[in-house]
Amino acid sequence: MFNIVLVEPQIPPNTGTIGRLCVNLGATLHLVEPLGFDIDDKAVKRAGLDYWKDLDLVVWESFDKFLEAHPIDKRSHMATTKSNRIYFDAEFRRGDYILFGSETRGIREDILLENPEQCITIPMGATGRSLNLGISAGIVTYEALRQNYEGFEKITIKNRLEESL
Repeated sequence: MFNIVLVEPQIPPNTGTIGRLCVNLGATLHLVEPLGFDIDDKAVKRAGLDYWKDLDLVVWESFDKFLEAHPIDKRSHMATTKSNRIYFDAEFRRGDYILFGSETRGIREDILLENPEQCITIPMGATGRSLNLGISAGIVTYEALRQNYEGFEKITIKNRLEESL
């Protein structure tokens, strides 16, 4: 469905929560090293619950290696507080890459400045600096799903009906 990219995440429960989100949406989770934790960390798995075993996970050794394989283009969306372009103004398509920077630094500024048209932000009040990474990923990814929902609802409804029988 989508590719969720966490660039140098630092907080294990955020990554676990986003992993759970990815499993529920059929999205691939890309983790870009260095990570602020061991991927086998109990906190990651606790937040991801028993979903972690079903996660489509790709780990990249650096952001540069990720960018070599997936250069920023029209199919990339970079979530940042350093943009005025609201996320619901972006056009998402299945297979797009939705990037989120680390909790402490965000996405490298040089990448943002080179690609301002691919930057998106979540509106917030004047007193807030940012939202939790897990919440941000959920907000943006579910807007991407809303825009691409046709066909998704049939799969989820069918699966739930079969599970309940």
